[in-house]
Amino acid sequence: MKYLAAFVGLLLSMPALAQVPAPGQSQSKPILLSGATLHVGNGTVIENAAVGFANGKITYAGPKSGASSASYEVVDVTGKHIYPGLIQPNTTLGLVEINSVRATIDTREVGELNPNIRSVIAYNTDSDIIPTIRANGILMTQLTPVGGTISGLSSIVQLDAWNWEDAIVKADEGIHLNWPTSLLPLDNIPNPRYAEMKQKREHTLLELQQMLRDAAVYKAAKPEKENLKLAALAGLFDGSRKLYLHANFAKDILEGVNFAKQQGVKEIVLVGGGDAVAVTDFLKTNNISVIYSGVHQLPNRDDDDIDLPYKTPFLLQQAGIPFALDYDLSIHGIRNLPFIAGTAVAYGLSKEQALSSVTLNTARILGIADRVGSVEVGKDASIIVSNGDILDMRTNDVTHAFIQGRQVDLNNKQKYLYDKFKNKYESEAKQVLN
Repeated sequence: MKYLAAFVGLLLSMPALAQVPAPGQSQSKPILLSGATLHVGNGTVIENAAVGFANGKITYAGPKSGASSASYEVVDVTGKHIYPGLIQPNTTLGLVEINSVRATIDTREVGELNPNIRSVIAYNTDSDIIPTIRANGILMTQLTPVGGTISGLSSIVQLDAWNWEDAIVKADEGIHLNWPTSLLPLDNIPNPRYAEMKQKREHTLLELQQMLRDAAVYKAAKPEKENLKLAALAGLFDGSRKLYLHANFAKDILEGVNFAKQQGVKEIVLVGGGDAVAVTDFLKTNNISVIYSGVHQLPNRDDDDIDLPYKTPFLLQQAGIPFALDYDLSIHGIRNLPFIAGTAVAYGLSKEQALSSVTLNTARILGIADRVGSVEVGKDASIIVSNGDILDMRTNDVTHAFIQGRQVDLNNKQKYLYDKFKNKYESEAKQVLN
C-alpha cells in the first residue's frame, strides 16, 4: 500500500505542462486576427490584413481596412504572418511512438495484400510527438499504413482531438500500393537468388492483378455477402478512393501507373517520386499528381546532379505537374515540413509556390481543398500565426494556431524540458556570479 501511495504521489507531483495538452474548446465567439501579413496559400499575399472566423469557419480574409470588428474579439497580430495550417501527407504519426519499443508500433498488418486495413483506428491522439509537430505549424496529417504490397487505407486527421473519431477529417480516403521494385541483374556481381527473386515478384504482381480483377467484378455484381478486401478496393474503379502508388524509380513509375490504368483505376497519386522529373511528360499525359518525399535525401544514382532532390519541386512546377511535399515516414522529422519547402525556395520555387506545396496543393491532392489548405471565406479556420517566415527555421515562431476555430495549446514536452533546464542553469550561473 505504501508503494501505491508513493506512486500516486509521484503522478500528482508531475507538472501539467509535461503532459500532452488537452484539445481546445469549441469556438464560442467570433475572432478577428488583425494587422498581420496574410499568405492565403493560393499565391496571394495581403499586407496589413485581417482574418475573421466564427463557429469554426472563416468569415473574412482580406485587407484590415475592409474588416468590421464590431462583433469580433480582436487579436492584434501586427507585424506577424498568417498562414493556412500546414498539411503532412504520408505519415505514421500517431501510429508509432518509440521505434525501438514494439508495443508502441501499430503501422502495419501481417500479409501482403491488406486493402481493408484502416490505419485511423490505431491513431493515438495522446502521442507526445503530436504537440511538437503542431508547434511548427503542421495541423493536419494523412495517416498512412506501411508494409506489404497493399498496406491498407489512409485517413486524414486534424491534430487536436480527444480520440480518433473526433480527429477524422476524411476517413479511408485512399489505398496505398507499394509497387514491387524492378530487379536488374548486375553484370559483374552474380546473384544466385536473382531468378528466385524475379519469380517471387512476378507472383506478387499476378496476385495483385487477380485481386483487382476480383474487386471490379465484385463491385459490378453487388453481392449480398460482403468481402471486406474487395469492398475496400471497389472505390478505386469509380474514383471515390484514390490509389497512392509508392514508387521511386522511373521504370517502376511507368510500370505501376500503366498497370493501375489497365485495371480500371480512376485516380492515381504517385508517392515518393524520386525519378518523377525523368517522366514528367508521362505523368502529365496520365494526369498523375505527385507527393514528393525526397527533398532532403540523396539522389537515386551516383551520376545524378547532387542538387537534383532540392531542385525537383521547381522542375515539377515548371513541367506543370501538380505536386505536394512530405517529409517521408519519419515521425520526428515531420516538424521540418516547412523547412523542406524552404529548401525548395532556395532552388527555384517562389515562397508562395513553396507554401502551396505544403498547404493548398496537398489539400487538392488529398481531396479536402473545399475545407482547408487556404485562408478563404467558407473554409475551416485552420490557421497559424508566426512571428516570421514559416518556411525559414531562423524565423519560424508559431504564436497562435487554430483548428476548426479552436485555439490550439502550443506547449509540448520539448518546450517544457527546454524551460526547465534553461532556468536551472541560469539560476546556477547567477549563484556563481554572486
